[in-house]
Amino acid sequence: MSKLTKISLLLAVFLALDKGLGILRFILIGRLFGLSAEMDVFNAANNVPDLLFALISGGALAMAFIPVLSEVLTKDGKDGAWKLFSRIANLAFLVTAAAAVVVAIIAPVIVSSEIGIAPGFTPEQQALVVELMRMNLIGTLIFSLSGLVMAGLQANQHFLLPAMAPALYNIGQIFGITILAPSKGLTIGGLTLPACGLGVQGMVYGVIIGAFLHLAIQIPGLKKYQFRWSFGLGLNDVSVRKVLKLLGPRLLTMLSVQLIFIVRDNLASRLAEGSITALTYGWMIQQVPETIIGTAIGIALLPTLSEFVARDEKEQFKATIEKAERVLLGLMLPIAGILALGLGPVVSFAFNLDPQAADLLMWATRGFLVGLAGHSILEVANRSFYARQDAWTPLIGSTFNLVLYIVVGIVLFQILGVAGIALTDSLAFTTQAILMMTLLNRKLTNPVSIGSAVLKGILALVLGGGVTFLVLSVSEGLIPGVPASILAMLLGAGAALPIVWREVRLLIRL
Repeated sequence: MSKLTKISLLLAVFLALDKGLGILRFILIGRLFGLSAEMDVFNAANNVPDLLFALISGGALAMAFIPVLSEVLTKDGKDGAWKLFSRIANLAFLVTAAAAVVVAIIAPVIVSSEIGIAPGFTPEQQALVVELMRMNLIGTLIFSLSGLVMAGLQANQHFLLPAMAPALYNIGQIFGITILAPSKGLTIGGLTLPACGLGVQGMVYGVIIGAFLHLAIQIPGLKKYQFRWSFGLGLNDVSVRKVLKLLGPRLLTMLSVQLIFIVRDNLASRLAEGSITALTYGWMIQQVPETIIGTAIGIALLPTLSEFVARDEKEQFKATIEKAERVLLGLMLPIAGILALGLGPVVSFAFNLDPQAADLLMWATRGFLVGLAGHSILEVANRSFYARQDAWTPLIGSTFNLVLYIVVGIVLFQILGVAGIALTDSLAFTTQAILMMTLLNRKLTNPVSIGSAVLKGILALVLGGGVTFLVLSVSEGLIPGVPASILAMLLGAGAALPIVWREVRLLIRL
């Protein structure tokens, strides 16, 4: 296996662990609260804190930071790199703290405004959203450092501890769900857990605990790479200014992405109770394969692509992107079809939902799965531009995405309800992925060619999905729902695999 493949597989293992814990977390929440108004409030309260994290120290800063830090590591060594890291960390923490104070003050307006997070909620629900949002900002402040530490270690080609951090975050949240939130202790295998009875506030305390664990697990990595913290912001430093230059358009890009979640919940707050939660769960289900495969490959690619650019190795840059995109198409298209047709009984059992709620959740999930391949392609396409230290082209793509999402979403949510909002997400992100790949090919001497992978992926989707549907239909009444669902999806995957086997094998040669 290539080094890049090994890194991708390492990330995939820990991202799978993270998603497994995430699924457990959502199942526990679902069994404790169901698709309830209380859960709609909890999910809506996460939007703005998540936005701050994504803008200041999460996806925005990391994507702008890693290419520059990789360049400084190559030219100036660890001393120069850690000096840059310290200055950016100091700046990120101060900006996050200031932004958190402002958000805490104007939270009522953010929640209740007609263009805000939850204008369709009752005044009591809106008040609870404000309370939970302010609590969540504490976790955001911790993440302002943790997300940057993750980026710093990845730039040093260290992926183990950053890959473990999300799992620790989930463990903190599970502690909040199982111990802090319930009013009655959960019984597991004859053992009854203690219960603090804090309700949804207990889950927010779990978020804060998880954020602390997310940071703490990565501290040994800083010690290993001889991190030395230094004072100052270094705004006149060339490398700091280069990060900030990339960060400007990247901030606007992430703002566009995060505004989509706010628009989504704004529309869903006008629908029936449980709609926001159904979309949250459906998005989580779609994110399992997308994160384990698409995000893992994307994270592993960015430092490598940045090094190719620094060394002006154009052909290796193009070939690596092409192989990654072919792998993603070969895997994601059939996975989307198989899950959309076969996952229903598993979801209904796992979340302990009545038929109506299970149907609502599955239609939301199917709507998101339509865009699974598009989301995955975008993971690589956007990072290809950031590796070239081009943050403006992704901004064009995300702005187009946001406008398209608002226009299409306003129409489809009135016609299809929850499923219409999820389908809007898929249409917008897939269109953006096509746009980004088109723009990338215009910048390359030899364009990335993925046409054959698209055709084979579609054929695998049709065959794999068809087998899944056929097995479920034939086994109805003969085999219980969950075993029938698992069997149908396994046979569907087996039918699809030979068609995309060549693309799958590329994974070991990334």
